[in-house]
Amino acid sequence: MSNCLTIGIVACSSEGAALCYRTICERSAALLGPHAHPEVALHGASLAEYVEALNANDLEGVAAIMLRSAHRLADAGADFLICPDNTIHSAMDHFEAKSPLPLLHIAKVVVAEARRRDVRRAGILGTKWLVESDVYPSALENAGIEWLRPEPNERAEISRIIMEELVYGQFREVSKAYFRALIERMRERGCDAVILGCTEIPLIISDANSALPTLDSTRLLAEAAVQHAIVPMAATADQ
Repeated sequence: MSNCLTIGIVACSSEGAALCYRTICERSAALLGPHAHPEVALHGASLAEYVEALNANDLEGVAAIMLRSAHRLADAGADFLICPDNTIHSAMDHFEAKSPLPLLHIAKVVVAEARRRDVRRAGILGTKWLVESDVYPSALENAGIEWLRPEPNERAEISRIIMEELVYGQFREVSKAYFRALIERMRERGCDAVILGCTEIPLIISDANSALPTLDSTRLLAEAAVQHAIVPMAATADQ
């Protein structure tokens, strides 16, 4: 819509980006009318490029791939960016200062919702790269929220499920059961909510099958993007 900002999606995995895009379109209709949503531009480099850089712990390389997408999106007319991938937010220190457009940070969006819900201690789920990074711990600590990582063997298994199954659209019952059991253990360890800190996890885990309330990073980011995109229209209506 011409009176909304254009959302630029820096895609990483196809499943996470697709869920984010779909959510943007679904959530927009309630605010803008049937079938309406802001314009959306999407660019995705090969996931293999990201995986190679992450395996090498090359965060500058991760940022360089993201910047390639950011410039393509700026050229396509995007006004701001979102990245529906938690893991590559670990490269933000190398990305934000060089980005041609501002970016809504997924962890900041999720933690704002955690504060709104008065979460005291959040469990962090995601790839091994994400869970062992400072993406969520620093944001949670700044908000005064305690956090908990899965144990090393748990990190390895959830990362395997994500990278060998979920990114390929494979949703196995045994993997759903593993996540449910892990969330129950995190509840026993004192968590009162769990961050679905991988944009594919919401494809198999939700409040409906989780022992803890979930903070769905994919959908929260999409909703924040919609709200940000329609601000210009709201301002025009107030004039």
